Amino acid sequence: MSDLIAIVFPNEAKADEVRTRVLDLQKQYLITLDDAVVAVKHEDGKIKLNQIVSTTAAGAAMGSFWGLLVGVLFMNPILGVAVGAASGALGGALQDFGINDAFMKQVSESIQPGNAVLFLLVKKMTTDKVLADLEGVGGTVLRTSLDDAKEKALREALAAHVTPAPTSPAAS
Repeated sequence: MSDLIAIVFPNEAKADEVRTRVLDLQKQYLITLDDAVVAVKHEDGKIKLNQIVSTTAAGAAMGSFWGLLVGVLFMNPILGVAVGAASGALGGALQDFGINDAFMKQVSESIQPGNAVLFLLVKKMTTDKVLADLEGVGGTVLRTSLDDAKEKALREALAAHVTPAPTSPAAS
């Protein structure tokens, strides 16, 4: 079962930066994500979701391939690609993987314009190492499905102040 984590950041750039850090942790096999989305509330109140994967584009690509294959069989590959791409794009647009888009938009309504929410759907993670890497990045936990102890540890890690390493005095 996956855990949902929603963290509010002061702007989209910071939320994207933290998402990139989490995706790097996934490459190190410290965390496994089902989804990672940044939702931004614009000044006009509209919510924009920045998904990792565009299901519409993926559907169009897959549809083009299958359309080409069917088109070759019926001696009209160009028509096959066009029909396949259109139907694939439609099918991709109708699919929703990971976190429900309507849920993310509803949760994002509560933030201030200009702020961004990083939604993470975590399948599993090595909690101590992930929290150590995210220490001091800032952000406010808006919502989680973590147990109380893990949620408290997450809040403390995000709020921790990272002190720079002491520098050696310059030689005269």
